[in-house]
Amino acid sequence: MAWNEPGGNSNNQDPWGGKRRNNGDRKGPPDLDEAFRKLQESLNGLFGGGKKRGEDGGGSGRSGGFGGLLGIGLVVLAAVWLYSAVYVVDEQEQAVVLRFGKYYETVGPGLNIYFPPIDKKYMENVTRERAYTKQGQMLTEDENIVEVPLTVQYKISNLQDFVLSVDQPEISLQHATDSALRHVVGSTAMDQVLTEGRELMASEIKERLQRFMDTYRTGITVTQVNVQSAAAPREVQEAFDDVIRAREDEQRSRNQAETYANGVVPEARGQAQRILEDANGYRDETVSRAKGEADRFTKLVAEYRKAPEVTRQRLYLDTMQEVFSNTSKVLVTGNKNGQSNLLYLPLDKMVESGRSTSTPVTSAAATGNEANARAAADLQQQQARTRESR
Repeated sequence: MAWNEPGGNSNNQDPWGGKRRNNGDRKGPPDLDEAFRKLQESLNGLFGGGKKRGEDGGGSGRSGGFGGLLGIGLVVLAAVWLYSAVYVVDEQEQAVVLRFGKYYETVGPGLNIYFPPIDKKYMENVTRERAYTKQGQMLTEDENIVEVPLTVQYKISNLQDFVLSVDQPEISLQHATDSALRHVVGSTAMDQVLTEGRELMASEIKERLQRFMDTYRTGITVTQVNVQSAAAPREVQEAFDDVIRAREDEQRSRNQAETYANGVVPEARGQAQRILEDANGYRDETVSRAKGEADRFTKLVAEYRKAPEVTRQRLYLDTMQEVFSNTSKVLVTGNKNGQSNLLYLPLDKMVESGRSTSTPVTSAAATGNEANARAAADLQQQQARTRESR
């Protein structure tokens, strides 16, 4: 029995201790049944159902209370559904909507609505750069083991493929990265992996990885691949250091050899070129002299035919002058009548003047000139004695 029904409370007080007034006013909270009744009437009027007030007084209270609770529940469910159905897509995001499990549309930025449970949405950031890091031991082309750290930067370029084509596309990206890295490192020598070949490796890995992603239709675009400094495993690091030092020594020795070659080879080439030029000059000189002598002889023949005696005498004199101009011997002859004049020839002065004007000669040549001068003087004295005796 309710506390405010007739006979329910002899003290005419509510459970909170408030007394009822004669005019119907009371203290404390309002009547809950009356509040529910009013809410039910309003809902009945809203949905067009229910009975009029005062009809079926006994059962209308229970049915009206149940109907009111049901209406409240429906309103609450409608509010919850509307709250979950309305969503906002940010500027950097996109959303894919599936209807009955089938692709329906791709939604851009803005306020949108979908209809669960028949619709289902997947919302992802399509502009943010994502990164994946991998490090592992790889076998190079020359059968050496190296540890290669790698960082892959990527973003979502096709949200529909990213959501629907592949289950866990980022896991597929990791597996494809492992495959591309092992393929590229396996076809590269160790010194290229450890030194200047990292940029070329990164380019090849990016190209191969993007080809894998396009084949799988993951909706992922690889933006950058960074191959960090590779190193040997810790167990063999000292041996690798020795190999690197040996390679540096080899490079230094090779540079020194190239420096020496750059200094010697051009000089040898210059000497060879000089010899060739001298030979070419001697050839040209000899050929020119021969041509000149031949031309001179041709002209001389013509002159000889005109005056043979004069030409013969002139040739004789020129030849004797050419021969005796380079000798230190002196020849003294008589005249045609058998008479000879004693001529005084200063041979010592002639020898000294010849030494001063000529080029330096060896001691053996000088000794020979002096002997020739003495022989010429003795011959002159002997001829003088002969003439005196006659």
